[in-house]
Amino acid sequence: MGDVLAGIHATWEFESDSVLIRFERGIRAPKLFQALRERRIPHEALESVTLSPGKRGTVVLHAVPRPGADPLMDAAAGQLKESCDPYRLVLPAERETLAEYYADELRDALPPDASEPAERHLVAAPEAPLNFKAYDGRAAFDGRQVTFRWFWTGASSEKWKAGDQTFPVAALSGVEWRSPEVFDGHLRLLRREADGSAAQADRDPASVVFGLGYGPVHESLPFAAAVLAAVRGGGGPAIPHQAVRVAADRRDPADIAERIRHLGDLHRAGLVTDDEFSAKKAELLAEL
Repeated sequence: MGDVLAGIHATWEFESDSVLIRFERGIRAPKLFQALRERRIPHEALESVTLSPGKRGTVVLHAVPRPGADPLMDAAAGQLKESCDPYRLVLPAERETLAEYYADELRDALPPDASEPAERHLVAAPEAPLNFKAYDGRAAFDGRQVTFRWFWTGASSEKWKAGDQTFPVAALSGVEWRSPEVFDGHLRLLRREADGSAAQADRDPASVVFGLGYGPVHESLPFAAAVLAAVRGGGGPAIPHQAVRVAADRRDPADIAERIRHLGDLHRAGLVTDDEFSAKKAELLAEL
């Protein structure tokens, strides 16, 4: 191969053993793409390749990574919107024939065990140091340890009592990232010696919570991926997708009531639509 296929918001360069994806950094490109800049995807990291019709006169070349091959996608755990999926290349429909050629080339390059989870990360994680501002504190990762420093304006009393937190990578077993685009978004560090009964994220000193403008995807997801990669690199043979937890545990009724009251405040302030309020309220009540 060795050719280039330019699409909307990204360009794929096809090499003998990998695909180099260079993301557009223009104002219309998803912020996650701008943060990632470029990524090299070895053929052995791919599970499958598809080409399908897109929206408004486009086609989509989609390379699906193997579970465990890419710490970014393992951390995302299926929560990314299609428009922010770094493995989707959107092309004008007139390039369909050319895209089909490259799709066939990639399929021929897939490894024999493409349907199996990867035994190790094959795609590089975003490099440390990384940091972002959450609603209740600032998270920082220097490659060796994660630090949470609480904000007095947002941190719960439980977190203030616990004080600022530092977590060596060796003490962690994984990461739980819940997208900031949902009501209860957060990043939780999973500790090797935890008793399995983690508190709610807003009360757990091993978590930071997101909010409107806090912990956006393009900052918190690369952070989660870098921590996950560091944990996997020095923390034994655990499969990454087993170490990433997405679904929250059953909620405390008092916590649900408090969240519904907060949701009502957002609704009355005009920050949440009627439909969003009704849908989220039903979702919260279903967790009881």
